[in-house]
Amino acid sequence: MAAFDSTAELSHPVDYRLVVNGFVTLFWAQSVLDSVMESLSAIGYQLVTLQAGEWRQAADLHQDFADALDFPDYYGRNLDALNDCLRDVAVGDYGLDRNATGFVLVLHRFDSFARADPLVAQAALDIFADRARNAALFGQRMICLVQSDDANLRFTAVGATPVNWNDAEWRNDSRGGRSGK
Repeated sequence: MAAFDSTAELSHPVDYRLVVNGFVTLFWAQSVLDSVMESLSAIGYQLVTLQAGEWRQAADLHQDFADALDFPDYYGRNLDALNDCLRDVAVGDYGLDRNATGFVLVLHRFDSFARADPLVAQAALDIFADRARNAALFGQRMICLVQSDDANLRFTAVGATPVNWNDAEWRNDSRGGRSGK
Protein backbone atom coordinates (compact mmCIF):
# COMPACT_ATOMS: atom_id res chain seq x y z
CA MET A 1 0.00 0.00 0.00
CA ALA A 2 1.41 3.39 -0.97
CA ALA A 3 1.62 5.96 1.78
CA PHE A 4 0.45 8.75 -0.55
CA ASP A 5 -1.73 8.98 -3.66
CA SER A 6 0.45 9.16 -6.78
CA THR A 7 -2.37 10.91 -8.64
CA ALA A 8 -2.59 13.77 -6.13
CA GLU A 9 -2.21 17.33 -7.34
CA LEU A 10 1.32 18.52 -8.06
CA SER A 11 1.44 20.91 -5.11
CA HIS A 12 0.86 17.97 -2.73
CA PRO A 13 -0.71 18.26 0.70
CA VAL A 14 1.20 19.45 3.75
CA ASP A 15 1.99 15.95 5.02
CA TYR A 16 3.63 14.92 1.75
CA ARG A 17 5.69 18.12 1.64
CA LEU A 18 6.91 17.44 5.19
CA VAL A 19 8.16 13.91 4.54
CA VAL A 20 9.37 14.11 0.95
CA ASN A 21 12.93 14.88 2.12
CA GLY A 22 12.86 13.12 5.49
CA PHE A 23 10.62 12.40 8.44
CA VAL A 24 12.02 15.08 10.77
CA THR A 25 11.48 18.78 9.98
CA LEU A 26 12.61 21.92 11.80
CA PHE A 27 10.43 24.93 12.64
CA TRP A 28 11.39 28.28 14.10
CA ALA A 29 8.27 30.48 13.99
CA GLN A 30 5.54 29.18 16.25
CA SER A 31 2.91 30.56 13.85
CA VAL A 32 4.29 28.43 10.99
CA LEU A 33 4.32 25.35 13.21
CA ASP A 34 0.80 26.09 14.46
CA SER A 35 -0.47 26.37 10.90
CA VAL A 36 1.10 23.05 9.94
CA MET A 37 -0.23 21.36 13.07
CA GLU A 38 -3.72 22.70 12.35
CA SER A 39 -3.55 21.42 8.78
CA LEU A 40 -2.37 17.98 9.89
CA SER A 41 -5.04 17.76 12.56
CA ALA A 42 -7.70 18.74 10.01
CA ILE A 43 -6.76 15.79 7.81
CA GLY A 44 -6.90 13.32 10.69
CA TYR A 45 -3.38 13.10 12.10
CA GLN A 46 -2.87 12.22 15.75
CA LEU A 47 -0.62 14.92 17.24
CA VAL A 48 1.47 14.33 20.35
CA THR A 49 3.25 17.40 21.71
CA LEU A 50 6.20 17.26 24.10
CA GLN A 51 7.88 20.22 25.81
CA ALA A 52 11.52 19.38 25.10
CA GLY A 53 12.62 22.75 26.49
CA GLU A 54 11.93 21.34 29.95
CA TRP A 55 14.30 18.38 29.46
CA ARG A 56 17.63 18.75 31.22
CA GLN A 57 18.85 15.19 30.78
CA ALA A 58 18.10 12.04 28.82
CA ALA A 59 15.91 10.70 31.65
CA ASP A 60 13.48 13.59 31.06
CA LEU A 61 13.16 12.72 27.36
CA HIS A 62 12.57 9.06 28.17
CA GLN A 63 9.92 9.84 30.80
CA ASP A 64 7.96 12.13 28.46
CA PHE A 65 8.13 9.66 25.56
CA ALA A 66 7.00 6.81 27.82
CA ASP A 67 4.08 8.80 29.20
CA ALA A 68 2.94 10.33 25.92
CA LEU A 69 3.17 7.16 23.84
CA ASP A 70 1.97 4.72 26.47
CA PHE A 71 5.20 2.71 26.46
CA PRO A 72 5.01 -0.54 28.45
CA ASP A 73 6.16 -0.63 32.07
CA TYR A 74 9.30 -2.55 31.09
CA TYR A 75 10.55 0.34 28.92
CA GLY A 76 14.28 0.54 29.68
CA ARG A 77 14.61 4.33 29.40
CA ASN A 78 17.67 4.26 27.17
CA LEU A 79 18.22 4.79 23.45
CA ASP A 80 18.03 1.08 22.58
CA ALA A 81 14.72 0.81 24.40
CA LEU A 82 13.46 3.99 22.70
CA ASN A 83 14.30 2.44 19.34
CA ASP A 84 12.46 -0.77 20.27
CA CYS A 85 9.36 1.02 21.56
CA LEU A 86 9.17 3.40 18.60
CA ARG A 87 9.35 0.33 16.36
CA ASP A 88 6.25 -0.94 18.18
CA VAL A 89 4.57 2.46 17.74
CA ALA A 90 5.41 2.29 14.01
CA VAL A 91 3.47 -0.94 13.60
CA GLY A 92 0.61 0.23 15.82
CA ASP A 93 1.18 -1.91 18.91
CA TYR A 94 0.64 1.16 21.13
CA GLY A 95 0.90 4.94 21.06
CA LEU A 96 -0.70 5.18 17.62
CA ASP A 97 -4.40 5.56 16.90
CA ARG A 98 -4.94 3.12 14.02
CA ASN A 99 -7.90 5.22 12.84
CA ALA A 100 -5.75 8.33 12.46
CA THR A 101 -4.24 9.33 9.13
CA GLY A 102 -0.85 9.16 10.82
CA PHE A 103 1.12 10.10 13.89
CA VAL A 104 2.90 13.43 14.43
CA LEU A 105 5.37 13.98 17.24
CA VAL A 106 5.89 17.68 18.00
CA LEU A 107 8.97 18.62 20.04
CA HIS A 108 8.79 22.22 21.31
CA ARG A 109 12.04 24.09 22.12
CA PHE A 110 14.15 21.10 21.15
CA ASP A 111 17.15 23.42 20.78
CA SER A 112 17.28 23.75 24.56
CA PHE A 113 17.59 19.99 25.00
CA ALA A 114 20.03 19.77 22.08
CA ARG A 115 22.33 22.16 23.96
CA ALA A 116 21.91 20.21 27.22
CA ASP A 117 22.53 16.77 25.68
CA PRO A 118 23.53 17.03 22.01
CA LEU A 119 24.34 13.34 21.57
CA VAL A 120 21.00 12.09 22.89
CA ALA A 121 19.11 14.82 20.99
CA GLN A 122 20.75 13.78 17.71
CA ALA A 123 20.25 10.07 18.45
CA ALA A 124 16.56 10.51 19.34
CA LEU A 125 15.87 12.26 16.02
CA ASP A 126 17.82 9.57 14.18
CA ILE A 127 15.81 6.82 15.88
CA PHE A 128 12.53 8.56 15.08
CA ALA A 129 13.50 8.94 11.41
CA ASP A 130 14.44 5.26 11.15
CA ARG A 131 11.20 4.16 12.81
CA ALA A 132 9.15 6.51 10.58
CA ARG A 133 10.72 4.94 7.50
CA ASN A 134 9.88 1.54 9.00
CA ALA A 135 6.29 2.67 9.62
CA ALA A 136 5.93 3.67 5.96
CA LEU A 137 6.72 0.09 5.00
CA PHE A 138 3.61 -0.94 6.92
CA GLY A 139 1.44 1.83 5.45
CA GLN A 140 1.70 3.98 8.59
CA ARG A 141 2.73 7.64 8.61
CA MET A 142 4.99 9.08 11.30
CA ILE A 143 6.25 12.66 11.21
CA CYS A 144 8.39 14.59 13.69
CA LEU A 145 8.10 18.39 13.86
CA VAL A 146 10.96 19.97 15.79
CA GLN A 147 10.45 23.54 17.00
CA SER A 148 13.58 25.55 17.78
CA ASP A 149 14.02 29.01 19.26
CA ASP A 150 17.50 28.95 17.72
CA ALA A 151 17.15 29.94 14.05
CA ASN A 152 20.57 28.47 13.33
CA LEU A 153 20.00 25.02 14.84
CA ARG A 154 21.55 22.25 12.75
CA PHE A 155 21.76 18.49 13.04
CA THR A 156 23.73 15.98 11.08
CA ALA A 157 21.68 13.67 8.85
CA VAL A 158 19.12 11.50 10.63
CA GLY A 159 17.77 8.31 9.15
CA ALA A 160 20.40 8.86 6.44
CA THR A 161 18.71 12.13 5.42
CA PRO A 162 19.40 15.72 6.48
CA VAL A 163 17.13 17.56 8.92
CA ASN A 164 15.77 20.46 6.87
CA TRP A 165 13.83 23.58 7.72
CA ASN A 166 10.19 23.57 6.60
CA ASP A 167 9.33 25.00 3.19
CA ALA A 168 8.08 28.33 4.61
CA GLU A 169 11.29 28.96 6.58
CA TRP A 170 14.06 27.30 4.57
CA ARG A 171 15.77 30.62 3.83
CA ASN A 172 17.86 32.04 6.70
CA ASP A 173 16.27 35.48 6.33
CA SER A 174 12.79 33.97 6.84
CA ARG A 175 13.95 32.98 10.34
CA GLY A 176 15.41 36.38 11.19
CA GLY A 177 18.93 35.46 10.07
CA ARG A 178 21.13 36.85 7.38
CA SER A 179 20.76 35.47 3.87
CA GLY A 180 23.72 33.75 2.26
CA LYS A 181 24.68 31.67 5.30
